[in-house]
Amino acid sequence: MPRVKRGFKARRRRNRVLNQTEGYFLGRKNRFRQAVEVLRHAWEYGYISRKLKKRDFRRLWITRINAAARLNGTTYSRLVSGLKKAGVALDRKILSEIAIHDPASFGAVAKLVSSSAAAK
Repeated sequence: MPRVKRGFKARRRRNRVLNQTEGYFLGRKNRFRQAVEVLRHAWEYGYISRKLKKRDFRRLWITRINAAARLNGTTYSRLVSGLKKAGVALDRKILSEIAIHDPASFGAVAKLVSSSAAAK
């Protein structure tokens, strides 16, 4: 009985892997076994980084909001707490954008929070 050489299917699978490792250094781009290993690590790092990206952006937004809040005479925690009590539904990303691009509006939001805190 002759051996099965797998032919087209195997070549297509190998080419799919090698196409994804295009641009990698040395044998990592054209040696199948090495390429598979490197590609699996790349997928793992990509998965991890997608999670870390969310954390990093949230930290950045909080830092920006805190800096802007301090310029308006309050702190980040007081500002967020006041917004929640006042029923203002602005998330950190939007607050950060307002703080950067429209400081006057951010000042108005900070004033709203401080006035509602003083009223209670």
